[in-house]
Amino acid sequence: MTLTVRRDRERFGWSALAMTMSLLVMATWLAPSQSLPQGAPETVCDTMLPFHSGGSVLPQNSVSPFSVETSASTVGQGQTVRVDVTGVPEGLTFGGFMVQARNRNPPHQIVGQFSPARDGTVKLMNCENSVNNSATHSNAGPKPQVYLEWQSPVDFLGQVVFNATIAQSYSEFWVGVPSNPVQIVRRDLGAVPLPTAVPQPAFGAALPTTRAPYVPPNYVAPSAVAAATADPFYNGCGVSKNCFGFPDGCVNSKTCTSVAAVTVRGDIYEFELQSGRGNNAAYVAVGLSEDAKMGEDLTTECVPENGRVVMYSSLTSATPYAAVRTSVPQSSARLLNASIVDGVIYCKVERDPVTVVQGRTFDLRRKQYHLLVASGSSLKDNSVGYHDIGRLPSGKAINLAEVQDLSGSSKILVQLHGAFMIVAWIGTTSLGIIFARYFKQTWVGSQSCGKDQWFAWHRLLMVTTWSLTIAAYILIWVELKRAVWHAHSIIGLITVILCFLQPIGALFRPGPNDKKRPYFNWGHWLGGNLAHILGIVTIFFSVKLPKAELPEWMDWILVSFVVVHVLVHLIFSITGLASERHLSQRANTFQMGEMSPHHQQHAMRNGMTMERKMDAPYGAMRKGLLGVYGVVLVLFVVVLILLVVLAPIEQFLGKT
Repeated sequence: MTLTVRRDRERFGWSALAMTMSLLVMATWLAPSQSLPQGAPETVCDTMLPFHSGGSVLPQNSVSPFSVETSASTVGQGQTVRVDVTGVPEGLTFGGFMVQARNRNPPHQIVGQFSPARDGTVKLMNCENSVNNSATHSNAGPKPQVYLEWQSPVDFLGQVVFNATIAQSYSEFWVGVPSNPVQIVRRDLGAVPLPTAVPQPAFGAALPTTRAPYVPPNYVAPSAVAAATADPFYNGCGVSKNCFGFPDGCVNSKTCTSVAAVTVRGDIYEFELQSGRGNNAAYVAVGLSEDAKMGEDLTTECVPENGRVVMYSSLTSATPYAAVRTSVPQSSARLLNASIVDGVIYCKVERDPVTVVQGRTFDLRRKQYHLLVASGSSLKDNSVGYHDIGRLPSGKAINLAEVQDLSGSSKILVQLHGAFMIVAWIGTTSLGIIFARYFKQTWVGSQSCGKDQWFAWHRLLMVTTWSLTIAAYILIWVELKRAVWHAHSIIGLITVILCFLQPIGALFRPGPNDKKRPYFNWGHWLGGNLAHILGIVTIFFSVKLPKAELPEWMDWILVSFVVVHVLVHLIFSITGLASERHLSQRANTFQMGEMSPHHQQHAMRNGMTMERKMDAPYGAMRKGLLGVYGVVLVLFVVVLILLVVLAPIEQFLGKT
C-alpha cells in the first residue's frame, strides 16, 4: 500500500482500497465529466496545466514530492539522455505526467525529441510544430516511476532543463517540477562538468509555489517570477494550522530561520518543518514540551541523508544535551512528504495521537504542549547535534487542535542578565579602575563620607559591579535551571568568582604601614584587572550564543570600546608620568646647600608632605578627560544594552 493510498483512505474515511485506486486511475487529466486516460492533449503544450483544471483547480503550492532526474549533466549533440520521474520517498506513486526539455535561455523553446517507451507507458506529443518533443502518460494508472529517453538536438549549444507536470490525484498536481540543468556541447569538445547543478531561480523552475493566475514556472518572465516568490509554507498559518518559528515573530514576516506548523484534522496530526535558506542546517526539529525547557520532550527530526530527507522520532535530555532515538518507537510517526532544495530542508510528518515513551504518555488530544523549534549545523552518531543555529520554545502550552497566534517564551531574564553584565563590566568597573589608578592625587582635601573622593567613587562603583554581577548570575540560573558549559559560561563563572572575592579581600586590607600592605595592593590590583579583562572576553563570547540573538557586528562595537579604553589609559599614564616628573623637578629646587644632612631630609619630608596636600599637576586635564570618557562610556553602555534588550535587532529595525 502506498503512502498516498494510506493517507487518502484515512483522510476521507473510505473503507475500500478499490475506491482509492479508482480515484488514482482517474486522477490526472480528468474533467469531472470527461476522462483523458491516454495523456495530455497538445492544447496544453504551453501551459503544461492538466486539461481538467481550466483555472478552477490550481497546482499545489507545496514542494513537490516527486523529482525529475537525468543520467548526465553534460552530453554531446545528438546524444541520448535518460530522464527518470520518480517519487520521494520511494514507493510514492503518481498517475499522470507531462515532460518537456526547454532551453534555459529565452525564449525557452522546447528542444530535442523523446523516444517511444518499450513498455507502452509513454505517449509522445508534437508541440510547437516539432515532432515528439514532449512526453505524457499513455494511461492514468498508478506508477512509482517512469523512464524516458531524450535525444539532444544536433544543432543546439547551451543548457536545457527538463520540466514536468506530475499528478498524484485529480486535485493534487505539481507544475514545473525541474531537473538539474544539462549542458549540451559539441561532441568534439568533450564533456565539461557543470558545477553542482541546482534549479536556477532565473529560469523560474525552482520556485516552489504558484499563485493564480497561474503562469508555468519553467519559462515565466522575470517580472512574473517576482510575483510568485512567497513561501507557500506559511499559507494557512493562524487560520487552519498553528505555526511557530524563530526568531520570535518571524511567522508574520514569513522570514523564519526555522519554522514548524501543526495541522489537526480529527485524529490526524500533521507536523510540517522547514529550515531557512542559507543557514547550512544539518537538521530541523520540533519538540513537544510540557515546561518550555529542553528535556523529556517528544521530538520530530528531519535530517538530510544521502541526498534525501529522512525523519526520526527522539526523546530529548538536557544534561547532557542529547536527542535519543532508540527509546522512541519510530513507527509512531510517518513521513508524508520531504525535500531539500537549495539547502532548505522541508518535511511533512503524520504523528500518532498517543505515543508512549519510557512510561511517559504524550497524548496530543488531551494534553497541552509548548512547541519547541530547533535547528543546528552538525550531527552526532544516531542523533542530531547542538542547536547552534537557534532554538525557541513557544510562550505557552496549547491544545494543538486550537489554531492561534503563537509567540516565543519570555526572554526578560536573559535580557536582564545581559544588561546587568554590560553595565557592570563595560561601565562601572572601567570607571572604578580609572578612579583608583589615576585620581589619588586629585580632589585632595575633598572627602565624601569621611573618605577621599577617589576612594569614595571607586568603592561605590565596585560595589555596584559586585551587586549587578551577583544578580545577573542568579537570574541566568533561574532561567536555565541547569549548568551549561561553553566558553561564555566557563569564563563567566571565573569572572563571577573573582568579583565575589574582591570585596571580601578588601575587608581584610592591612594598614598603610603594615609590611603586608604591598602584597595586598598587588593582589587586589591583579584580581580586579583580571576580572575586568575576563568580563569583557565573556561579553565577546556572548555574541555567538544563539539564545542571545545578538548581531555579529556587535563584536566591532566591543572592539571599539576596548580601543577607547586602552587609549584613555595610555593618555592618563602619560599625564601621570609628566606629573611625577614635574613633582621631582619641584623637589629638587629646594635650596639645601648650607643645610646639614638632617636639615635636608627634614626639608624634603616637609616638601613632599605639602605636595600630598595639593592636587598633582595637570589635574584639570585629568578631570576633563574623565568627563569625556564618562560620556563615551555611557554611550557604549546604552548602545550595547539596546542590542541585548531589542534582540534580534535586525527584526526590530525591519519593523521600524
